[in-house]
Amino acid sequence: LPLALIGGVFSIYFTSGILSIPAIIGFITLFGIATRNGILLISNYQRLQSRGVSLIETITQGSSDRLNAILMTALTAALALIPLAVQGDLPGNEIQSPMAKVILGGLLTSTLLNIFIIPIVYSILNNRGIIKTEEV
Repeated sequence: LPLALIGGVFSIYFTSGILSIPAIIGFITLFGIATRNGILLISNYQRLQSRGVSLIETITQGSSDRLNAILMTALTAALALIPLAVQGDLPGNEIQSPMAKVILGGLLTSTLLNIFIIPIVYSILNNRGIIKTEEV
């Protein structure tokens, strides 16, 4: 969630600088998408490790298996939100535009950082014995 928050806050800062109710709704939506992407990666890592795959291979294979799904989800959402974000000055878009801008900014950072940060954190936690998987 912090990864998604970074992009949402930056998008508010660089566009209007005002945290409105639609922007907060955008954050809630963004947190759901970012959480789903993280769960996809972690569950895939745990599934592979329970089969006895080494940690490095688990992270490499697990990330490449889910990369397409994560990128396509983010790209589809971003393509749908771009018209809403850029037409903020038109009547009726006062609510949609701040929400779309927050989601777009957060999608960009959370997707990019999830691809790089989650594997690193998983590796660190696994090496410290915090994450335990049972072999099948």
